[in-house]
Amino acid sequence: MGRYRPPRKASSKYITPEGKARLEEELRYLWKVKRPKVTQSVSEAAAQGDRSENAEYIYGKKQLREIDSRVRFLSKRLDDMVEVDRVPDDNKKVYFGAWVELEDEGGSLKQYRIVGPDEFDVKQGFISMDSPLAQALLNKKEEDDIFVKGPNGVMEYYLNKVQYTPF
Repeated sequence: MGRYRPPRKASSKYITPEGKARLEEELRYLWKVKRPKVTQSVSEAAAQGDRSENAEYIYGKKQLREIDSRVRFLSKRLDDMVEVDRVPDDNKKVYFGAWVELEDEGGSLKQYRIVGPDEFDVKQGFISMDSPLAQALLNKKEEDDIFVKGPNGVMEYYLNKVQYTPF
């Protein structure tokens, strides 16, 4: 009997045009390029005889299951996504897609873009709109103080700049 896991909170369904293009490209690559190659290698491995001890066959079948799982996920996810491709009317406030410049208590500056949960990448400065920092930022305007509850206590930030194009 498995361990009970409560259902996950549904993630936001918003995505930027760039993020949607990346997911569509990944889906196209998996379906049109990678899956046919793996299918070919599995059929070649199957032709070699005993499949129960054929590592290439077993590994290929595992790869196919992983590819098919990701393809199903991407297909369903892309169908449900809402592409946000316009700047909000009030571009002085923080909404989805905004670039923000924050100053922390130590005076160091950090820049982030609020994106959907499927496209966050901390190295690029993309944070998910479902993250605690993004939730604290939403609907704020320049010169507001932001308070974010984190694992090390409450962090305070000052919102220096809001814009909807990269800095």
